[in-house]
Amino acid sequence: MTLGESLGRAAEGLGVVLPASEAGRGGTAAYADAGRGRRVVVHPVDEERRAWWVHLQRDGLRVAGGRTADLAEVVGAVLAWTGGAGLEETERHAPCIGFRPWALAHEREPLGVVELEWCRRLDGVHLPPMNRFPRVHALLAAAYAQPVLRRLMPVTSHFNLWFSTSSTANRSTTRVGPMVRPHDEGYYGVRDRSELLARFETPEEAVAFVVAVLPEGVGPAR
Repeated sequence: MTLGESLGRAAEGLGVVLPASEAGRGGTAAYADAGRGRRVVVHPVDEERRAWWVHLQRDGLRVAGGRTADLAEVVGAVLAWTGGAGLEETERHAPCIGFRPWALAHEREPLGVVELEWCRRLDGVHLPPMNRFPRVHALLAAAYAQPVLRRLMPVTSHFNLWFSTSSTANRSTTRVGPMVRPHDEGYYGVRDRSELLARFETPEEAVAFVVAVLPEGVGPAR
């Protein structure tokens, strides 16, 4: 039985009807309300399928989620979120759902594109799989603490972090300043393309170097 079928049976037992599910890879089930840009993605925590991750998305952005072993709770989350409930109301229907302060702030008054991207990336420390990489998060946090960098769009690839002056265009062509990477050897390397410019023991030192070599008056990203 697929996850979608299991959730359908759970809903039937509760006397409710779920929207049509979208089957996905790895036993994933997804439910969407295209009119509101809302989507719920559900997938098993492990192969035993005794618990499930539930992720709430809005306009392609994951804004909340949680883990539960109760299919009825999953049904509650799907119906509430796709039905137009806010984050706090959805949490009341499905207590497994959690969200960070930025998500609630964004729901009440939409954040700017750059600020929203920073929030999304910084939030990774609380969510799999990025919660397994504390040094990556430390680097992002150190960069966000710098006002001039906080005005730029953060871009990451294979744990490299660099900055762009554009929130919409090709961010590799609008890159400004060098990139930083936390290396397995324990240091933070600052590079200009393939050239290693410097290495530092802390993310704060690496970020300070980036700020020092930025063009004067750079930003904000547009």
